[in-house]
Amino acid sequence: MKKTLFYLLFLLLTVVSVSAQLKSPSEFLPNYGKQVSYYHQVEAYFNQLTEQSTSIKKQKYGQTSEERDLNVYYISTPENLANLDQIRNNNLAAIGLSDKKTKVIEDKLIVWLSFSVHGNEIAGTESAMTVAYELLNPANPESKSWLENTIVILDPCLNPDGYSRYGNWLREISGKKTHPELMDREHMEVWPGGRYNHYLFDMNRDWAWQTQIETQQRLALYNDWLPQVHVDVHEMGYNSPYFFPPSAEPWHEYIEKFQKKFHNILGEKISKKFDQEKWLYNTRERFDMFYPSYGDTYPTYNGAVGMTFEQGGIGAGREVLLENGSLLTIQERLTHHAKAVLTTVGAAASEADNLIQGFRGFMTNSRKTIKGNYKTYVLKNNPKLEQMADLLKKNRIEFAYADGNQKASGFNYQTQKDKSFSIEPNDLIIKVDQPKAILTQVLFEPYHKLNDSLSYDITAWALPLAFGVEGYALKTNLNLKTKTTIEANIQNIPENVYAFHIPWNNRISAQVLALLHQKDIRVRSAIKKGVFGQITVEAGGLIVSKADNPKVIDFEKTVSEIIKIKKDYNFLTTGYSVNGNDLGSENFSLLKAPKIALLSGKGVGSTEFGSVWFYLDEVAGYPVSIVEVSDFNRFKLETYNTLILADGQYDFSNDQQKQIGDWIKNGGKLIAMNNALSVFTDKEGYALSLFESEEDKKASEKEITEKELKTRFLDYLSTERRAISASIPGAVIENVLDVTHPMSFGLGDKYFSIKTDERRYPLLKKALNVAYVPNDYKSYGFVGHDIRNKLSKTVSFAIEAKGKGKVIYMIDNPLFRGFWENGNLLFSNALFLVN
Repeated sequence: MKKTLFYLLFLLLTVVSVSAQLKSPSEFLPNYGKQVSYYHQVEAYFNQLTEQSTSIKKQKYGQTSEERDLNVYYISTPENLANLDQIRNNNLAAIGLSDKKTKVIEDKLIVWLSFSVHGNEIAGTESAMTVAYELLNPANPESKSWLENTIVILDPCLNPDGYSRYGNWLREISGKKTHPELMDREHMEVWPGGRYNHYLFDMNRDWAWQTQIETQQRLALYNDWLPQVHVDVHEMGYNSPYFFPPSAEPWHEYIEKFQKKFHNILGEKISKKFDQEKWLYNTRERFDMFYPSYGDTYPTYNGAVGMTFEQGGIGAGREVLLENGSLLTIQERLTHHAKAVLTTVGAAASEADNLIQGFRGFMTNSRKTIKGNYKTYVLKNNPKLEQMADLLKKNRIEFAYADGNQKASGFNYQTQKDKSFSIEPNDLIIKVDQPKAILTQVLFEPYHKLNDSLSYDITAWALPLAFGVEGYALKTNLNLKTKTTIEANIQNIPENVYAFHIPWNNRISAQVLALLHQKDIRVRSAIKKGVFGQITVEAGGLIVSKADNPKVIDFEKTVSEIIKIKKDYNFLTTGYSVNGNDLGSENFSLLKAPKIALLSGKGVGSTEFGSVWFYLDEVAGYPVSIVEVSDFNRFKLETYNTLILADGQYDFSNDQQKQIGDWIKNGGKLIAMNNALSVFTDKEGYALSLFESEEDKKASEKEITEKELKTRFLDYLSTERRAISASIPGAVIENVLDVTHPMSFGLGDKYFSIKTDERRYPLLKKALNVAYVPNDYKSYGFVGHDIRNKLSKTVSFAIEAKGKGKVIYMIDNPLFRGFWENGNLLFSNALFLVN
């Protein structure tokens, strides 16, 4: 009895001692809940937790573009933390992704908590500190019981660069008093805002595509674990009540019952907690489960129960006056999040067995019972498959290359018809029968059932079309010899090369050209095919000749060192062409090195600007001068030969527009994208017009008037659904190409453009319509009924010559989210090949 009392007393003293050392966020940070925390303060708080508790372990998994650390924290019992690697391997072994299950350890539930992928949604990161503290607090018996069978992986800030940009700004403009009034600058975040990362990408749309360094590093770790539950913590407009699961329709048809069931369990449990506090909330609105690259859907397609939590708070600053007359503070925002997240951890722990079994069934049964229509995907050998393979590796999707020939038949993505074809060596083969079966099908199935057209995001993304490669979906498995890699073609460079040839067929071609330009090495590009013995130079192919570069020392070694990143480069020993297109002919024109200015600032779309900046900085690796729109009158436009206007609203004065027009006539090249086209639409001297003729304009005005008259008799509740008939939330649209024009080089016979809005222009007169939507065009994804026929014979990409220069009109954004690989090449054409 004495021993028992002594032991209980020892435990009590231990709890009291640890509790005294383990500081809560408000004890550690004086202004916690009153002011946004600096990122270094967040890191310092978690360091304090790891120093004072044996139930938390830190892992740095990467760095941001601005060199801030990316960290996760494992929270569980000390015994579980000591066996983390074995628990991780056992989890993967159960679904066929590891062969390292060597020790008997009880199954543990893995719950991953992600906070603030959008940097200006600060309540996520602020709440992460409270969540971690409550999970570790020895005085909290509930959390202690949860952690016995649960590993919590907590990422307090997915976007430290954006979080710091917003937080530093808010700190700088804050006074001692809060300013809840809406017109105070505390609620007027300045451009570009903190929502996005360094390159102004929305990383909540980047999970599957992994274009950004933060996403790549995080997903490498995520796929090492594959949790059963993933919570994505966000904020939305400050007047909105809290959102928690169940999510809204559409739900992808591949999502299973156990995942939906846990959404409903959470809805019931969290609603009870919120009801007790009299907090407003909503479920099943807006945030759907369809697009595969969100922080809730990507985990879901990898077997987890993924979910989004949304607290009203964007633009709230430290405190804001709501439309109902109440005040919303940082403390209230983080408290709501902490309550919802902790409730979820507890609910998950109580449902651990069901979640683990559901996860394993999702990942293993999908191999036996294929959910989609196809069992194999074949992508014909193409240099763009190099980037496709990179994407598959990042997502741990298994693939191989054909090592023989075989006849086959399958659905052709480009024609939307079944077609016989030949599988040849180096064609890329992806089988659905693999652990990542569901994710594979989600990314490659041609069509996805949309059970509700009120989708929150794009509705099509078929990867063969995104990469511009000939692709087939087969209903059968293939019995074909395969290999894991393609043999490298080793070049033996002779001592005396006439010219080097770099094929123009993927993003690496643009990177090589960018490097050559920066080394002041002159480059030519083929307008038409040229045949030089065994070497065929296709249209767009780059030529670096010794004759054009007499001052380059050690020509062969210098050039081959620069272009070696392009695996399919070769060299010519003669300038004499079999088909008459000699290297010295007009067929090979010297390319002008772009000197680029890119406008930024208020009015310019942040993410659209970011997509161009990221392309230049990371994809092409080419210098650009970024100029604020407000400084337009101060910079010398004539010192540049290329000006890029990303999507945005540009309020140029008449004098500024004249300056731009004169610059173009004197040889400048202007690339205008999306809404930037309004600068030139129906303006004197430009071919871009909203209507083909005056009659078309009158007919459109008449149609609008008639529609307005009809809507007078329609009900209010159906307003939103009626509007979608004239919308395109995000669909893939077929385009006919002028394959003879440099802007089409390397793209293939057709270009499938991702269209994200209903903007459209008729084919231009007195201009080159390089890519346009044909009659009876093919499409993937949702296209509103009212707009479907109106897209026919509309232009997507056009070029207008003006004097010595030209304007390139991009109605669609080829750089959309950075994942439309054929769009990267199209933009490269416009930037580098269109002289």
